Amino acid sequence: MILRMSSLFLRTLREDPADAEVPSHKLLVRAGYIRRTAPGIYTWLPLGLKVLRNVEQIVRDEMDAIGAQELVFPALLPREPYEATGRWTEYGPNLFRLKDRKGADMLLGPTHEEMFTLVVKDLYSSYKDLPLSIYQIQNKYRDEARPRAGVLRGREFVMKDSYSFDVDADGLQASYELHRKAYINIFDRLGFDYVIVKAMSGAMGGSASEEFLAIAENGEDTFVRSPGGYAANVEAVVVPQAPAVDASAVPATEVVDTPDTPTIDTLVDALNAKHQRTDGREWTAADTLKNVIVMLVHPDGTREPLAIGVPGDRAIDEKRLGAQVDPAEVVAFEDADFEKNPALAKGYIGPGVLGSENASGIRYLLDPRIAEGSAWVTGADKTGYHVINLVHGRDFTADGTIQAAEVRDGDPAPDGSGPLSSARGIEMGHIFQLGKKYAEALDLKVLDQNGKLVTVTMGSYGVGVTRAVAAIAEGNHDELGLVWPREISPADVHLVATGKDSEVFEKAASIAAELESRGLSVLYDDREKVSPGVKFKDAELIGVPTIAVVGKGLADGTIEVKDRRTGNRTDVPVAEIVDHLVAVVRS
Repeated sequence: MILRMSSLFLRTLREDPADAEVPSHKLLVRAGYIRRTAPGIYTWLPLGLKVLRNVEQIVRDEMDAIGAQELVFPALLPREPYEATGRWTEYGPNLFRLKDRKGADMLLGPTHEEMFTLVVKDLYSSYKDLPLSIYQIQNKYRDEARPRAGVLRGREFVMKDSYSFDVDADGLQASYELHRKAYINIFDRLGFDYVIVKAMSGAMGGSASEEFLAIAENGEDTFVRSPGGYAANVEAVVVPQAPAVDASAVPATEVVDTPDTPTIDTLVDALNAKHQRTDGREWTAADTLKNVIVMLVHPDGTREPLAIGVPGDRAIDEKRLGAQVDPAEVVAFEDADFEKNPALAKGYIGPGVLGSENASGIRYLLDPRIAEGSAWVTGADKTGYHVINLVHGRDFTADGTIQAAEVRDGDPAPDGSGPLSSARGIEMGHIFQLGKKYAEALDLKVLDQNGKLVTVTMGSYGVGVTRAVAAIAEGNHDELGLVWPREISPADVHLVATGKDSEVFEKAASIAAELESRGLSVLYDDREKVSPGVKFKDAELIGVPTIAVVGKGLADGTIEVKDRRTGNRTDVPVAEIVDHLVAVVRS
């Protein structure tokens, strides 16, 4: 195929779009791949659509290779299946809801577990039909509160979602491993650095899950890894419960006057100034117990206060907390909420009033680092006062634990494999062992070998296709523009004709035709009255990995070939140019 730039629906830009924050967003817009339609909604222009389809084909190749079969569901769906699984409510404001002309509730599909489950229930009834893996590549819709970064986080996006159906857990494990290997092949071919990490299942449900993260400084996800091979999304890091310690030597609690100390830093300063420790060392933030109050807003709109106790040198990680309380949303505990809870002394909250059995009635959860028997300085539930030597288990208890405190570089890996270090990534794929959640909700059963009805066991596997385009762009660009991996590029060769001599354009057109006859796709810059400088800048911005320039060298019998990835240039004899380009592309 030959794409002629004189007629191609393309307009490149010299300036970054005003709303673009990350390189992929800037370059995909500037190079004419996408165009903003509304916040989080983008039009795929011809070059962008070619890249998107190339990514889809890689995904399709690898899914077909493991025996998965492709189908496609509608994006417009009825309410009832999602009501049956509880997700009509659980999705909350992220779900696009609408009514048809008869008043029936409908939605735009955010993901299709329910529909996959129902179609298998409709068609299959025996263990002989299983195992089965089916998939689709289709537009999805989620009403993101903060769509950003172009197609990295949009409200409409293309996703590959596949589902496995097995009779038992052993079958699920085999299907899961097949998909995992297929995903490794997919991401190896897509051409960016990635890491596989343990992850939370979240609203999807199920047990084991892993994420495939493209390593990127601009990524929204933080993950940690250790020298010994541990890797996890920070939301999925499980800090072990600290072992109990002996508190027999800890003196009785003491309430001390600490005026004007509503923060940990001011408290530590006041303690060291007026209430020195008996062991001679100074107080630090790690000696304090910080109690944070948040408000949970559940999908049905009910509001529930939650108190979290963490060591004072640790902050609450919003993503970790959000993953623990999902599908509830975490919002700030505001002044009006304090007015409704007079037992809480703002800035001086202690465990004395917290817990479902205490004065406030507010559920109280502790970070697992807070060991039974450990002693703390914390709020005395009275403005201007704190309490010293408050021992967990002796002087206060909680309603349970929660994995919500920040994970820091240098923390020990939960499996003992060494200190953790953090990095940023973009979620590209997520695989889940769903188990029986959706099959039970929608009554998907088959007859087993003994003629007994058993509930089918499911797996779920997603790849963000539009997000992959952006992730590839994030990892494959330089100061001049995009640099596509060959398998993703919108064309095999970017052929540029420069100058005013008709012989140049005639020769370039002939080369383009020969390349097409040899099975190569060509982006041919045949624009007349456009300067060589503009053409070269466009070629570098667009990012096809091989650029061939038919210009002034033609008089000497050569054509310049540039490798966009390395910057290397080679003068190739005209008679050899087609064979040379074919060899480069297919090498």
